[in-house]
Amino acid sequence: MENINKILTIIIPVYNEENTICNVLDKLKTRKEIAEIILIDDGSTDNSVDLINRYVNKSNIRLLKQPYNMGKGAAITRGFKEAGAPFVLIQDADLEYSPEDYPVLLKPVIDHDADVVYGSRFQGGPGRVLYYKHHLGNKFITFLSNLFSDLNFTDVETCYKLFRREIIQNINFESKRFGIEIEITAKLAKAEGLKIYEVPISYHGRTYSEGKKITWKDGVSALYHIIKFNFFKDPKGYFKRPWRDVFSENERWYPDA
Repeated sequence: MENINKILTIIIPVYNEENTICNVLDKLKTRKEIAEIILIDDGSTDNSVDLINRYVNKSNIRLLKQPYNMGKGAAITRGFKEAGAPFVLIQDADLEYSPEDYPVLLKPVIDHDADVVYGSRFQGGPGRVLYYKHHLGNKFITFLSNLFSDLNFTDVETCYKLFRREIIQNINFESKRFGIEIEITAKLAKAEGLKIYEVPISYHGRTYSEGKKITWKDGVSALYHIIKFNFFKDPKGYFKRPWRDVFSENERWYPDA
């Protein structure tokens, strides 16, 4: 794989992660792939912001603050707009997902001209044994998303989603909370001509006592978003510009309509 130095913008939504955020940033500082790290604080009430400020202005780390707790989707969307490196990756703030997998995620875009890469927790990578009902819920949501989007993912709810910057910045988003994961997938499915890959990653989940935030309510919300973005929204409003223009400006082949 060719040179991968400083080609990634890392987007990190943060909400009350004082116990893990320093560990995350210490690990990311050593990654040669990273050009910039953008943290979006989503109205934390703990010491997260003070801890992050110790890293700001010392390297390639920026902190953006939401005016109040707006949700993961709103934080990620703001980060997408600010991204400047060729590729953009979402990173969690608690290391359930390991930066050691960055080369695995980057390989398809470097070697195969992929536009989007999902890191799947269900393709055979090592993982902590935790909640079976959560596992079933993830599988069911992925099944329904695939059924309606006609994409064959194994893990649509994964945090690790990597994009060419021009791809993710051409999509209009509206989801404020965890529904952003489904919205991203539904809109990618409507973007004709994209090359999408999926690769196995490791996963070290945490328990609720360790700070896990997603609940059954977010699972119900995911089902709502699957229906909403695959059936009841006009795809004409999904994108800022025609994909033909985006690809031609970035020397990407686009199939004839």
